[in-house]
Amino acid sequence: MAKYDLEIKKKFIELMLSDRYSITSASYELGISCSCGSRWWRMYKYHGEKCLDTKPKIYSGEFKLYAVKYVQDNNLSIAHASAIFGIPGTVTLNKWIKKYNDEGESGLLSKSIWNPQKSEMKKDKNNTEYEDFVENKTKEELILENTRLRAEVDYLKKSIALKEGKLNSQIEKKHW
Repeated sequence: MAKYDLEIKKKFIELMLSDRYSITSASYELGISCSCGSRWWRMYKYHGEKCLDTKPKIYSGEFKLYAVKYVQDNNLSIAHASAIFGIPGTVTLNKWIKKYNDEGESGLLSKSIWNPQKSEMKKDKNNTEYEDFVENKTKEELILENTRLRAEVDYLKKSIALKEGKLNSQIEKKHW
């Protein structure tokens, strides 16, 4: 996969914001694949320009676990979920899902994915920290937090849908 610098990503977003280009035409104009352009546009809509940065990111085990469970619970495509969580590309999330399916939660919560022996040594410590985190909260607190977070996600989804609807209506008005 080709790596693109921040300037080409910004140029793509500028073309898309001009309302004169579709994802396909903007991608063709800049010589990038449509899937790549589509991913950038989706990420931009969720997170703004900061998501276009190409620096590698380090994700916590809890974040990985939450993302994988969210994908599975909501039957999302990998591409859509990657955009929601600000994960550049789909390969990373695919690896997390495979690791979760192969090793369970402990596979994602372990610190090191490169050295299996080192990972085994740290597994007990990481699980203990995670269990302590969960045990410090009562079941009712966890249920309330989960309910609150689901409500926030629903609110954000509706907000995005409303904004997209307004954007689509503005685009339709300009074409008339």
